[in-house]
Order: sequence, then C-alpha cells, then structure tokens
Amino acid sequence: MTKKLTFKGRVLFIGYGSVGRCTLPILLRHLDMPADRIAVIDGDDHAADVALYVEKGVKYTVEPIFPHNMDALLSRHAGAGDLILNLSVNVSSIDLMNWCQSHGALYLDTCVEPWTNYYDNPKIPAEERSNYYLRYLALENAKKWPKGSPSALLTHGANPGLISHMVKVALLDIARGRKAGLAKPATKEAWARLACDTGLKVIHVAEHDTQIANRPKRAGEFVNTWSVPGFYSEGMQPAELGWGSHEKRLPMDAREHKVGPRNTIFLNRPGCATQVRSWTPIGGPMIGFCITHGESVTLSDYFTVWDGRRPIYRPTVHYAYHPCNDAVLSVRELQMSNWAFQPKTRILYDEIVEGIDELGALLMGDFGAYWYGSQLSIGEARELLGPGFNATSIQIAAPVVAGAIWLIRHPDRGLVEPEDLDHDFVMDICRPYLGPVVGVKTDWTPLAGRSAYFDEPGLDWTDPWQFQNFRVT
Repeated sequence: MTKKLTFKGRVLFIGYGSVGRCTLPILLRHLDMPADRIAVIDGDDHAADVALYVEKGVKYTVEPIFPHNMDALLSRHAGAGDLILNLSVNVSSIDLMNWCQSHGALYLDTCVEPWTNYYDNPKIPAEERSNYYLRYLALENAKKWPKGSPSALLTHGANPGLISHMVKVALLDIARGRKAGLAKPATKEAWARLACDTGLKVIHVAEHDTQIANRPKRAGEFVNTWSVPGFYSEGMQPAELGWGSHEKRLPMDAREHKVGPRNTIFLNRPGCATQVRSWTPIGGPMIGFCITHGESVTLSDYFTVWDGRRPIYRPTVHYAYHPCNDAVLSVRELQMSNWAFQPKTRILYDEIVEGIDELGALLMGDFGAYWYGSQLSIGEARELLGPGFNATSIQIAAPVVAGAIWLIRHPDRGLVEPEDLDHDFVMDICRPYLGPVVGVKTDWTPLAGRSAYFDEPGLDWTDPWQFQNFRVT
C-alpha cells in the first residue's frame, strides 16, 4: 500500500485534459489531504470527467485564464504554502511561476508554455518560438528571485521530466558495466564528466506508441493519445536539438542561438516536418518526428563539460517520436493542408483495443547503444486506474505526482529543472505506474543495412553517431 504524504496546503490544477484527469487519482493515492482542498480551473468543459471528484469535494471552474483575469482566478484557490500544477496549454508558465513566487506558492508544469497564438505566430522570429528561448526567459526571470524562494519545478512530465531520470539510470548502467561499484555522481559537473568519460555521444528520447483503436481516424480529424492542442503546438515549433561536440558539421537549415549557453540549435522547419531514425526494443527500428522538447535543452546543458567558458564536451540530444498510427496519419493530413489544423479532434481512451507506449532513453556512443525505459501496455494502464485512461497519460501523470511530492518535501529551492532532482527518488515513485521498466543493449545504428539498398549521399560511414546519419531527408 502506498504510504501517503501529509500535505496541509491546497492544490490547484490548471487544466483537466488527458494529463490532468489522470494526475488527480494518482495524486490522491500519494497525498493525505481532503478533496475539498483541491480545485481545478479548466479552459474547456470537462465536467463529466471530473464529476466523481466534485462529489467528493473538489472545486471545479470552467473559465479560461488570460493575463487580465489570472490574478483573480488564482487568488480564489491558491496562496502561501499551496501547490499549483499547470497542466494546461496557452497559459504562460513564466507568468504563473512569477505569480507563485509573489504569493508564496509551489509551482510545477510539464513544459514552458507561452500565452496563446505564440508558437505558430509568423511575426515572432523562429528563434524566439523555440523551447531554448522560452527556457532562457524563465531562467532570466528566476535570477530576480531571492534565495530560499518557493520551489518552482519546470518541465516535469514524462518528457521532458521523467526521461531525464531514465537517462541518468541508463548512464550509470553503462558506466557500471565498465567499472563495478561506481558511485552515483553528486553534482552536475560530476554527471557531465561521467558522460564524457563513458563516451556518450547521442541521447534520443526514443518513443514508439503502438496503441490502436477500434475506430480509426476519419478525414478532417486529429487523433492522439494525449493532448491534441499540446502536440500541435510543439509540432509547429521549429525542430531543435542539443548539439553535440562530436558533430562535424551543422545541417544546412540549422540556426544557432545568440543568447545563453548556446548548447542547442534549431532547424528552419517545424518538428512535425522533420524526421529521424531511432530504435526501441519491442518496436525495433523506427522513423520518428524530431519534435522540440525541453529535455533536448536541459540535458545537453546539464551534461556539458566546460573548460572555463569554453564547452569541450556535450552530447547531441533530441526527441525521436513515433506517435500512435492514427496520430501519424493526422500529422500527414496536417502537412497536406499546409498546416491548417483539423476541425475535429479526438483523444483515444476506451476505444483502444491493444498496444503499448514504449518510452525511453536511447544512449549511443563508444559503448554501442543502450535503451532504458517504460513499456506500459493499455491492459496494464487499465489495471492501474481502470477504464477511461491510456498508457501515455499515465506515463505523464506519474512524474507530475513525483514532482509534486518533491516540491512539498523541498519547498524553498527556487527554480529547479528535472536534472536537479534525485533520479532515484523520482523513479521509486513512478516505477509502479510504468509497466515493465527495462534496460536493453543493442547493436543498432542508423546506418544498419542502408548501403545494401541505396548509395545515399551525405552519410558519414566513419562515425555512425553523426546527426546527418539519423536525419531522414
């Protein structure tokens, strides 16, 4: 039985979509607090989904949050010592975390969100629509906070979030395979040095979602296993990736940043139009979308080895996402309409008949390749929470709850990111919700079998881990 943590504050959910509706029941398993100290503010009407908890005392309000009404709405339900979980889209993370600082509240989100009409606004330079730039703004804001200010945990869902802890587990597995009894690094610098010494060159967030439904996607419909607006928003951002020190040349459509540590690049094309080769243990070789995600920024920064102000080591880091087949078809339709969003949307829950979400970290380098992650099936997801949920939403919700528990235990750390947390602490809470959690070695490379079919130009046969070998052109 789960040992509950007593929390005397209030919890405010912002958003109750696919992640929020999964987070609430898991949170109540881990926090000892009455339901009437929980509130939900939602931009869309999900009253039917939250009705069971409203009967138990949860307060539910349907009212979109905008800059002009944010203070009034938040002040009704949160203040000093309380916790805000931002699981929404189109509500500014930076404005929310600053509100929490000025009111003494804890804060967590799953990505750094801007206000609406930002990601796909052609009047905003592509560089400023990147996750790198949004994170840069958040860090600059946090520099104004006093020491010991309320903790604000940015980007702690499945990925970004959980994946950073999986990367650390995988890196230790690889390193301990070479040196038994190796101690867990205690600092950012020690983690970066370990990655360098291990010969790590590339990190993929390698995810293959095979959940299928008894009702296939229809024309004019965007189907997904988690937030459709969330997927569309990040898919319309420029593709971006942490850029490794082993890389020999920049892609022709790459752009570099002008501010901050400059550890990432972005491509002059949407993530939904950028494809890369990757691998997962059950799914095998795959072609996924290089969707921008916060972990590409934070992990590449965290694992940088510096010589003064000069970076001398850094891995390449990016997402390689094969969503469920219906979502892939939805993206294809989106491309064919020149990015005009479909009039209908649907998230798959009860209509899923089989499949898993295989989500993990694929580490590649001098040691070969090693994948570590979750292989949660739809059957296991329903055993955990019952009908009305899917594997993907649980993989996101569990680290949200783990992050919330960490915040309650560490309320005065100011701004923190996933890499700042103890990975064992987070994994211990999340593991019961992840199905099989496995580590698998593989001899796969992005060059495997390719020369037998076509003499593809632009490949680097001297180093399989060059980005040009992963990218599908």
